[in-house]
Amino acid sequence: MAKVQHLGTGRRKKSVARVRLVPGNGKVTVNDRELNEYFNYETLTNDLLRPLKLTETLDKFDVLVSVKGGGFRGQAGAIRHGIARALLEYDDSLRPALKEKGFLTRDPRMKERKKYGLKKARKSPQFSKR
Repeated sequence: MAKVQHLGTGRRKKSVARVRLVPGNGKVTVNDRELNEYFNYETLTNDLLRPLKLTETLDKFDVLVSVKGGGFRGQAGAIRHGIARALLEYDDSLRPALKEKGFLTRDPRMKERKKYGLKKARKSPQFSKR
């Protein structure tokens, strides 16, 4: 295991990602699988690598991610958040650039809970007069 590593935890919806940045050449591993093998969508892979591209550190670090919970879009958002936080641990002078693009802001939107008497959070049963 590498001696120098930078840790970051990212969250989005129900997903939690634990991110480690280790000095390397830009290899990204998610749950012991390659990035393109784990996420089939190129838009998601581009989105979660945006903090590294913005700070021009894509080829400086290997990214090791453990992510659980939620769907694939929420997991990608959680990984992006975790990478941004780990980059802050690496170099605090990157904060203004990351903050400007909104990578450090935790997205507070969550699924609304189901209420009694309703079918879902807001959907009510069909009304019939008789």
